[in-house]
Amino acid sequence: MPGPTMQAVDAYIVGKLLTPDPALDAALERNTSAGLPAIDVSAAQGKMLHLLARMAGARRILEVGTLGGYSTIWLARALPPGGQLVTLELDPHHAETARANIAAAGLADRVDVRIGPASDTLDAMIAAKEAPFDLVFIDADKEGNVVYLKAALALARPGTTILVDNVVREGGVLDAASDDPMILGTRALFDAVAGEPRLDATAVQTVGAKPWDGFLLAIVNG
Repeated sequence: MPGPTMQAVDAYIVGKLLTPDPALDAALERNTSAGLPAIDVSAAQGKMLHLLARMAGARRILEVGTLGGYSTIWLARALPPGGQLVTLELDPHHAETARANIAAAGLADRVDVRIGPASDTLDAMIAAKEAPFDLVFIDADKEGNVVYLKAALALARPGTTILVDNVVREGGVLDAASDDPMILGTRALFDAVAGEPRLDATAVQTVGAKPWDGFLLAIVNG
């Protein structure tokens, strides 16, 4: 778990660089009231996602794993007029909560919440030849990481940014003998990215309000 100093640094960052945000606060409150797990990205991480989407000039964003829509709101706010975010959620209750949060944030017109197993939804999107996405954020079941990565590549273009959350797992990613499906899925992700010539990637560790973890960041080569 994050220590008091790490939490205090995160609070300092948020206090200095982020402004109060009633819509995001209300989303977290609604998630808690709806019984959703408290596994959203932190506020500082959400702002990072927002800035990365703006840096990428993203007009189309794909999110795999909606939960209650907290990260969805951060990402959707980065879209220019006419932009679209497609977010995939397995659990209908989570999706219903996310839709309420997204609507309350005034973003319903630019966010498409699709319900069902993400692998099935992604297959349908590929079959339908949907337009490529400029940024993909993967934050769903870790066992599916490689499937989601391959689908992201099929729905990408040269220059697409791909972000994957929870790739350190408090150091568990180092455990080659682990039988934890989440660690197995994370290690398989690293192997898949390392063996994929279309990707240029790195990963960064994170600490703070959330436990020790990290993000994988990649860009699709030309």
